[in-house]
Amino acid sequence: MSWYGLFGTFTGVAFLTVVAVPLAALVVVALAQWRRASGTPRSGAWRTALADVGMVYGTVPWVWMTMMPGSHAGGVLGRVSLVPFRDLVSMGSLGIVGNLLVLSALGFFAPLRFAPLASWPRVLLFAASCSLLIEVAQFVLLLDRVSSVDDVLLNTAGAGLAAWLSRPWWLTPGEATVVEERGTNACPEEPRDEASRRVSKPPTVAGR
Repeated sequence: MSWYGLFGTFTGVAFLTVVAVPLAALVVVALAQWRRASGTPRSGAWRTALADVGMVYGTVPWVWMTMMPGSHAGGVLGRVSLVPFRDLVSMGSLGIVGNLLVLSALGFFAPLRFAPLASWPRVLLFAASCSLLIEVAQFVLLLDRVSSVDDVLLNTAGAGLAAWLSRPWWLTPGEATVVEERGTNACPEEPRDEASRRVSKPPTVAGR
């Protein structure tokens, strides 16, 4: 398979995503072990490692596919659709499901990783902002794609639904205060040479 077949087609990107599953799992393990060695509690190390890798692994392939250029990319202006729900019929079931999944990993893992995003309105606002950025980029880069408000609505809905599924594991403000510092807070041991120099002064006996 050529480079274009791997990175320039939906089938190629899907193939790379499946092939990358073992690599993503190894990155989670390595990242968690490194954070545990840095002093992070076991649960926090695994939680943040899984969330970090999950957000990247579950979002990048979908965003990559949304940024694939059309047949007339660079030669025509992008099309804009600002009427809500007008494009849903032409999308079909596959297009609707795909748009729901674009930011679903971000919506699922972001509240587990960042306490400020552990809020339903903030997750929706964050997802809508990311989706809007994608649609604007499609138009500005002349990718010969339709920048549709329905894409933003579906992307946001998918992220919100995924966030609802991960609600029991959202990061709480109390958990967010745990500082991930390297090493321990134990006081350094006094060097032996310095300790050996300390000689206890014998008590003096007061004269009569």
